[in-house]
Amino acid sequence: MLVLCALAPEAWALRGGDWANGLGGRPVLARIGMGPTKAARTVSSLLAAGSEAYSAVVLTGFCAAVAPGTRPGEVFVADKVQSASGRSTATRQPEALAQALRCLGLGVRVGALHSADHVVRGPERRSLHQAGVTAVDMESAAVLERLPADLPVAAVRVVVDTPERELLRLGTLPSGLRAFQTLRATVPALLGWHRAVAAEPHVPHAFDTSLPTPTISQEAS
Repeated sequence: MLVLCALAPEAWALRGGDWANGLGGRPVLARIGMGPTKAARTVSSLLAAGSEAYSAVVLTGFCAAVAPGTRPGEVFVADKVQSASGRSTATRQPEALAQALRCLGLGVRVGALHSADHVVRGPERRSLHQAGVTAVDMESAAVLERLPADLPVAAVRVVVDTPERELLRLGTLPSGLRAFQTLRATVPALLGWHRAVAAEPHVPHAFDTSLPTPTISQEAS
């Protein structure tokens, strides 16, 4: 499994998660850099040796919510990822993944993830929410454009920034620490999702929420 995040704090959080008893050996954890350009470049490099090396991909890290009433530290599971150009890509088994996260005691929302090429604030958030979007990041759509269409993908983000409480700098507010701890706590559910998509077309009724410490394949500057 290939696990992708953008920022160093996200990689630190994921690295400290419970990766015991994963499927198919150690996952590859890669930091792809912030924004669509860096993300696309790094993922293209990772896939240069052949995408068949990976059985599934998880896009994860932090995000900004556009839905009013969302709290910092909530987990967002994308059922689809849409780009600024309007392209929409469905993820695999989002509801099952959301349920596995809830079983870990985490607050979860499921909805559409919009990938922007800039930081989204104020009126633009309201417009996206009215268009049916729940959360925003800057990398997922660019990554998906470079992945094989049949490769199972999940997009799981932890909210650090909300319409009512915009975050100016990660780590300067308690929401940054809360998001860090929550992201680390999602790891067992990510492994359960990997097992579920590997078992398709039969979706398991329960997840094994128990992966060795992930290897770090690459970090973008």
